[in-house]
Amino acid sequence: MSLIRIDRAEIEKMDRIERLNLVNSCTGYKSANLIATINNQGKTNLAVFSSITHLGSDPALLSFILRPTTVPRHTYKNIIDYGFFSVNHITIDHIPDAHHTSANYSEEISEFDMTNLEAVYHGGCPVPFVKNSPVKLLCKYVNEYLIKENGCLHVIASIEAIFYESHMLSEDKWLQLDKGKILTINGLDGYALPKLIERFPYARPKK
Repeated sequence: MSLIRIDRAEIEKMDRIERLNLVNSCTGYKSANLIATINNQGKTNLAVFSSITHLGSDPALLSFILRPTTVPRHTYKNIIDYGFFSVNHITIDHIPDAHHTSANYSEEISEFDMTNLEAVYHGGCPVPFVKNSPVKLLCKYVNEYLIKENGCLHVIASIEAIFYESHMLSEDKWLQLDKGKILTINGLDGYALPKLIERFPYARPKK
């Protein structure tokens, strides 16, 4: 099978959609999550994100990338105004509705109302979660950093609470995500279902 090479100059000349597809898919599978927020007037918002990453476990931190705020970003506005948000893992049963949350609705319209996804509230937490998501995180805004090279924001948050279905947890507190049929995203619009192949002990030199 032949290997194709495409250089940066060629990438920059590509059709916009083709360039988006190629560059977003070439870096590999990404997390598939729904971020749920609420504003000070009680209006909810729900949006699909593929950029949520682990930053550290002590303290427990995560981050995500937000595109430039040159146009309204309802998720970001709600997070800044309210301070909290939830991260909800997407399952095989959520695919069409989860993807539809990327549609450009006005701030007055909640994506919960435009899909079959349901908002639920857990343990007195101040923000909505997605019903039937097997892993859900309550997060608190901590900081943000402007990425000067493209105008995006790197948003940092602390994990304030973790909700998970009990059958996914191992004895050493490791969550086996494929037991919850949790998806990953390939590019912008490709959803895949990973399966655990093997789990290894902590790697040490010469062992």
